[in-house]
Amino acid sequence: MPVKNPLVIGADLLGQPVAQALRMSNRHGLVAGATGTGKTVTLQRLAEAFSDAGVAVFAADVKGDLCGLAASGNPQGKIAERIASMPWLAHQPQAYPVTLWDINGQSGHPLRTTLSELGPLLLGNLLELTDSQQAALYATFKVADREGLLLLDVKDLKALLNHLTAHPELLGEDRPLFTSASGQALLRRLATLEQQGVEALFGEPALQLEDILCPEADGRGRIHLLDASRLVHEAPKVYATFLLWLLAELFEQLPERGDADKPLLVLFFDEAHLLFADTPKVLQERLQQVVRLIRSKGVGVYFVTQSPADLPDEVLAQLGLRIQHGLRAFTAKEQKSLRAVADGFRPNPAFDTLSVLTELGIGEALVSTLEEKGTPAMVQRVAIAPPQSRIGALTAAERSQVLAQSPQRGRYEKAIDRESAYEMLLQRNANSSLPPAAKAPANTAEQAGAGGGLADMAGDFLGSVAGQAMKTAVRQAANQIGRELVRGLLGSLLGGKRR
Repeated sequence: MPVKNPLVIGADLLGQPVAQALRMSNRHGLVAGATGTGKTVTLQRLAEAFSDAGVAVFAADVKGDLCGLAASGNPQGKIAERIASMPWLAHQPQAYPVTLWDINGQSGHPLRTTLSELGPLLLGNLLELTDSQQAALYATFKVADREGLLLLDVKDLKALLNHLTAHPELLGEDRPLFTSASGQALLRRLATLEQQGVEALFGEPALQLEDILCPEADGRGRIHLLDASRLVHEAPKVYATFLLWLLAELFEQLPERGDADKPLLVLFFDEAHLLFADTPKVLQERLQQVVRLIRSKGVGVYFVTQSPADLPDEVLAQLGLRIQHGLRAFTAKEQKSLRAVADGFRPNPAFDTLSVLTELGIGEALVSTLEEKGTPAMVQRVAIAPPQSRIGALTAAERSQVLAQSPQRGRYEKAIDRESAYEMLLQRNANSSLPPAAKAPANTAEQAGAGGGLADMAGDFLGSVAGQAMKTAVRQAANQIGRELVRGLLGSLLGGKRR
């Protein structure tokens, strides 16, 4: 049966196209297989197909060769033979619109978010905190919210931690959660983060989602590539944390779209096992919840990994399109895992799924698509259609040219360091060291925003129940200001509403 608005993946044993309807492509997917079986080329083919359909793509370039999407292909040898075997394939070598990103700003536009946007849950996972340290971090973020202190970069958080160590009374009822030892432990963790050179992730200008979603003038979707070739090996936690933040940010900011004809955006998460490795249970539960719900906002999530066993069962159950490249089974454990993979497909009487799994050649895969009603189709043995762009990395000169022609050129390169917690606390400490006559009047906007100075002075002056009432009212007003200023207090994945 012909597929309406197809996402063509390749050809079956009879040479007929295997495709999935675009409107089903927000129901997520999996690209799996052993090293060297062709996962990256499959990912490249899918990215092109989505771009041609006007769907934006964000993918991690783990091996550094996915950036070949920005250059026109030159099919030769077996690639040319594969193309010739698919006469129905409208193959035309071409380059695709690509934006290159790099957290360190070396091989792409700098990629940043702020600590306030990241929130304490994801930050705690990044810092690999103990339960007591995580509680101290939550207490710190609550103070930042209450006091109207923006946490944009690492120096903001360090300044606040030092300030709370010196002034524990600011913690209020959360004072038991924050000890001098926990504060010092958090500072040491942040220092380790800085030594890894990944503090560049935090700051402004932060990534704007509209810059990812904006289509090209010719109607194609732009493909955004995060250079993770070094990051995934040197700082895998940073890599995983950023992708989790991006997923949560999309979930919070995008409106409901219902059953649309095609996705708005597709995310490819390579080395997907890192998203779930050593993450706390609460974070895994939130991630599973977001994966389940984000498809209604037009976002498809595609996990790329060696084996489906790398993903939790709760996530696997939500994946519609499955592309399984060859697997190897040398041990009893691996053979058991192989049988589990085969049993996850709807059987095809034309072949034995378990046997084919170990026979698949490079560029071949077992593919399970979703039918129009959303039910899994019978598994097919598929020769993946070759990409139209280059298979292989860009040269340094080509990468520079792509950056020079990028619509984001000049928007993110220069870091902005506006007034935030570090500067505000510096000013407060300076004011506190002045003689009383030299201090600013009690009714200044800064003291009102601090959420404590005006309230405490009013309470001391009145020295009565009325004074306590005024103190409470002013604190509540200051708290509201803080909530307006600080985004993502409890972390995106905790479901906190953006203001």
